[in-house]
Amino acid sequence: MFENLSATQPADLSVITVQVQEQNNKIQRLYGELKKRLVGQNNMIEKMLIALITDGHVLLEGNPGLAKTLAVKTLASALKLDFQRVQFTPDLLPADLVGTMIFHPAKGDFSVKTGPLFSNFILADEINRAPAKVQSALLEAMAERQVTIADQTYPLPKPFMVMATQNPIEQDGTYPLPEAQLDRFMMKVILDYPKTDEELMILRSHVGNEVPLEVLPVWTVEDLAGLKALVKQIYMDEKIERYILEIVFATRKTGSSAPKEWRNLLSYGASPRASINLGLGAKALALIRGRAYVTPEDVKSLVFEILRHRIGLTFEAEAESITADDVIRKIVATITVP
Repeated sequence: MFENLSATQPADLSVITVQVQEQNNKIQRLYGELKKRLVGQNNMIEKMLIALITDGHVLLEGNPGLAKTLAVKTLASALKLDFQRVQFTPDLLPADLVGTMIFHPAKGDFSVKTGPLFSNFILADEINRAPAKVQSALLEAMAERQVTIADQTYPLPKPFMVMATQNPIEQDGTYPLPEAQLDRFMMKVILDYPKTDEELMILRSHVGNEVPLEVLPVWTVEDLAGLKALVKQIYMDEKIERYILEIVFATRKTGSSAPKEWRNLLSYGASPRASINLGLGAKALALIRGRAYVTPEDVKSLVFEILRHRIGLTFEAEAESITADDVIRKIVATITVP
């Protein structure tokens, strides 16, 4: 498989390594600012930063009270950028997101009143509670970085990142997200409760007399642009590229063509965006961890977040309470690590 692929040529790793070390100092300063407010959500912080420096969007699934809103607000403060939270409800309209045309009787003309999507960071809270027409408006913003109001198209500010949340507990009055929109999210991150010692820190910070630490802006837009450019230069060996493709291609083996480990469990596999995002995410993770090259461990660290919302389970799998993560685990276990 993949015999006709050309190998990725290595760049000057010594030069890139120096740049990575310089940028890693900035990353650690940002980590320090985020952890002033966020306790026990290191996985969410890491995945949020990966999406930020690769122009991705993140879908968060977790119970209420796990600091999802606080995470986005804190990130916006640390970069001194705009933040908007939108509560998705069944009666939400597209104009509530993108804006609308306002008529001025005195002048006899219209002007554009922009909506909350014209911000750098958007928290789409309980995204699956909004109907299809709202999802369509959000999909244009996520995919094209633009919105349409009346007959005009308006670009969104840069950077632009959507972090959407889903509540796994309550399903009444919700609308399943269409596959096309799910595919636009770079990652789906499952949040868990903090550990005992972490929740003790959270408890003390809220019931004690301590003044919350101020989050200082430690990155500029130029710093972020530099990181985005550097990510593309992180070296990925051809063996890692093939490893990524083998994982993604394996998800497309459905029905009788699939190996016995996941036969009749998948109805459809991941799209090429999975390969792209897994490659970009692995490079970003290597940068965050202070390396100028990608390792198989970087890929394995992201494979669940990249794939779990891009594969479809059969009725047989759901009847047996098999999750997407279970199938991904079976797939990864069958592929030889380079």
